[in-house]
Amino acid sequence: MTDVTESEVIEVGDLDPAQWNDYAIDQGWSDGMPLLAPTEDAVARFVETCRGDNEPFPPMPPRRVIPTLDSIAANAVMAGCKAEYFPVVVSTVRALLNPDYNLHGTLATTHPCAPGVILNGPIRKQLDINCGSNCFGQGHRANATIGRAVQLTLLNVGGAKPGEMDRSTQGSPAKYAFCFGENEEESPWEPYHVRRGFDANDSVVTVLPCEPPHNVNDHASTTGEGILMTIAGTISQTGANVIYGTAPYTVVFGPEHAQTVHRDAWTVPDIQQKLYEASAVHISRVSAENRTNYEQDREQEPVDDHYYLTRSPEDIQVLVAGGPGKHSAYIPTFGFTEACSVRVAHV
Repeated sequence: MTDVTESEVIEVGDLDPAQWNDYAIDQGWSDGMPLLAPTEDAVARFVETCRGDNEPFPPMPPRRVIPTLDSIAANAVMAGCKAEYFPVVVSTVRALLNPDYNLHGTLATTHPCAPGVILNGPIRKQLDINCGSNCFGQGHRANATIGRAVQLTLLNVGGAKPGEMDRSTQGSPAKYAFCFGENEEESPWEPYHVRRGFDANDSVVTVLPCEPPHNVNDHASTTGEGILMTIAGTISQTGANVIYGTAPYTVVFGPEHAQTVHRDAWTVPDIQQKLYEASAVHISRVSAENRTNYEQDREQEPVDDHYYLTRSPEDIQVLVAGGPGKHSAYIPTFGFTEACSVRVAHV
């Protein structure tokens, strides 16, 4: 079996699934759920899907070990991925290793963030990525195991072990897996990856260090203005990291909300500007101690007595996902980060 931390082959004998999982737990490789054994043959099948990918990986913080295709594949096998999912896992790891993502900060923080993996383009259909109903939840192997493979790689290669390097105070379910696709077919706007500069036919993975989605329930508003007011009110929180105003966050419109907003002629830049202004937090809602922290320690002065939650409207990532129902979602981030996108090769 392949050692998931050092890309070595180690002999563990004939273990049944229960024995294998006990062994993996003892080695510190487990996320707490059952793992598949990363046999040499299985790892080789996964690596074969990325044949020709010779671009070296930089060291992965916080442990600073250099990932290899074999070590990433071992974690993808353990996560329950199919081999055809592996190019997405590799591309996601490359996106996370972009210095702009701030992987060390996001893995070592007390904040509960985890990589949110957003997929666009043809790969969604090829791999049966859930972009519709319950896209943040259970039920689709690709979503669950791609997200889990990424987390296991960060655990076993990066060394982000809970309570040791991963210092998250409470954590979140997103630390098991958080992967979904944009519902491009029901979006009234250009696909998210096209607005980020990619071709519509490109398959693209985008990552941000995310909290779990915060639901936005609005069954009563019949106008785009009303829906955006509700979304802005949900975003306008004093306890989220985004109040530091240093990083992007994501707004995921459900298709029904998106159609209403689009019907009323709201473009994506219009939406970004509206949410930027309407979600700003008035100083009266911020404790005196926090104001001192923001203004003296962080040199973050309020503007017209408001704290803005991103650096600019363009930092608000707008996309469409989900199925029927008058719900949308707000996904805050850790802060001190950027959205990082990579085209998925080998598909």
